[in-house]
Amino acid sequence: MSEGSGIPVQVSEHCANLTAEAGRADPGRAELATLAQSLETPAHERRDLLRTESAILVDGHLARLARRRGALDIAIGEGLRALSNGAGLMRFGYAGAFDYASERLGIKGSTAQKMVRFAERLRGRPLLRAAVWLGDITVSQAEAILPLAHGDAEEEWVARAPRMTVRALKAEVKAAGLESIEDVEEEWERFCVAISRETKEVFDEAMALAGKALRATTPKWERLEMVLQEYAGSHAAGDPREPVGILRGRVEHWKEELHESLEKETARWAFLDQIDPVAAPVPSVPVMEDPVLLDEKLRELASLRNGWDDSFGRFALLMRSFGFWRDVRFASFGQYCAERLGMSQRAVEQRIALERRLQAVPALRQALCEGRISYERARTIAWEADESTIGHWIDRACALTCVELRREVEGEEEAQMSARGQLELSVPVRVIELLADTFRAARAEASRHLTPDECLRTIAQHFVDTWGPALYRPSTLERKVLERDGGFCQVPRCSRAAGDAHHIRFRSQGGSDEAWNRVSVCPAHHLRGIHEGWIRARGTAPDDIRWEIDGEVLRKGPPRVAPPVRKAPARP
Repeated sequence: MSEGSGIPVQVSEHCANLTAEAGRADPGRAELATLAQSLETPAHERRDLLRTESAILVDGHLARLARRRGALDIAIGEGLRALSNGAGLMRFGYAGAFDYASERLGIKGSTAQKMVRFAERLRGRPLLRAAVWLGDITVSQAEAILPLAHGDAEEEWVARAPRMTVRALKAEVKAAGLESIEDVEEEWERFCVAISRETKEVFDEAMALAGKALRATTPKWERLEMVLQEYAGSHAAGDPREPVGILRGRVEHWKEELHESLEKETARWAFLDQIDPVAAPVPSVPVMEDPVLLDEKLRELASLRNGWDDSFGRFALLMRSFGFWRDVRFASFGQYCAERLGMSQRAVEQRIALERRLQAVPALRQALCEGRISYERARTIAWEADESTIGHWIDRACALTCVELRREVEGEEEAQMSARGQLELSVPVRVIELLADTFRAARAEASRHLTPDECLRTIAQHFVDTWGPALYRPSTLERKVLERDGGFCQVPRCSRAAGDAHHIRFRSQGGSDEAWNRVSVCPAHHLRGIHEGWIRARGTAPDDIRWEIDGEVLRKGPPRVAPPVRKAPARP
């Protein structure tokens, strides 16, 4: 194979020299990382590519990485579940696993929450739990049989699961008349509507009111859904055949394209390397019972996970880009992820998307490898930075907490949309469909064609007129404090909405009710963190507060700095 082909000479040599051992050899982390970085993604298909040999080689490494990553996820989920009990997280200043994982472990908060939920679901299923810990059953297989594997039937399903495909297991659940209890991933799309300044003012007011009705931390798409539901619930539907005029595009396509005729049983993939089970390194009982030791262990596990994750993203990108999943005889990439990797397609696709950005912005990968920023911070800024702005964003990622960084990125995206005169959001497909229905309803109500801008202004104004009076509340000092702080908990590294205005100097110690002595905090941090002594606040609000958490003194993050002109592509 020539040097210019899609996969370089190194892969050909591996294919030739490791024909018998390619999948059975178990390279270490450093060797895999070196190999992963040496492989090139294709510009287009090459006729001289040794597809089958290359596919088997990439698959073998990728499947092993997935097993290792899956075992670490199980161990981290068990540890997070144990640390979430009692005051385990609060002693480090965190109100929940979401923020702890983001800030301390460098793991996406929603991913950590799924790990904890899965660990909780296994608690009442000791045999299934043990099989998952030992690596005999993948996470995908375990999630599939959760409705069936309990009581007297647990032993039977634990024995059957390794010999069946995930799809077949789900079919058994459906045939039994049971509902799946796994986390079902919604399909998302991105839409874009050109809006005028007048429409934006009304729309922003409606979004602010929806935030008051829900909570300050409610995502923008959920607020939009509430605004749309209000209009759709009080107006007749329009003609479903009428075109809406919304630009939309798929963000990520996770939907499993199963071809039943191509999927029989696991024997279909017997020619692939047999991947040995990888036992989850679950912390010991003494460690589980000591928050300090458990925190140390979780950080160690997260470091291992992030180390393997870099090579995993590279191999997953190769598998996806070359279409190697076809060569190893899977009906779709989604099927390959579920059956071979034991992961959801969404999780793999997200890691591939991050890998593409790391290749496009090498300085970001370098900062990640040097330990200057975590994977969560890299993921947050990956779609905001290009080669000219990456230095700025890395500096911000180093200086800010994950919570502050996310809010700064969101603010930057909002400013860019305003400058372009556009409303652009990633939302579940059901919200796109609801948006289309309300646009048609607005046109039917007006008895004329309205532009998308006019439709959006009409819908937003209706929400303001309806909910404005209903959400009016007297302007008390506590409410002024909450509004001053944006409705967010001011404890560093907390992403929750504020519910209380805490007295920095307690009233019992002579503290006043004035605004400078009060700061917005969430109920968990107020009642358990501050009043149980885990967290202390000193100084004056809002700009000179010193927080003492676990012996560490923290101040509010550095002021926002406007980034250079951004040229990076929009988030996929």
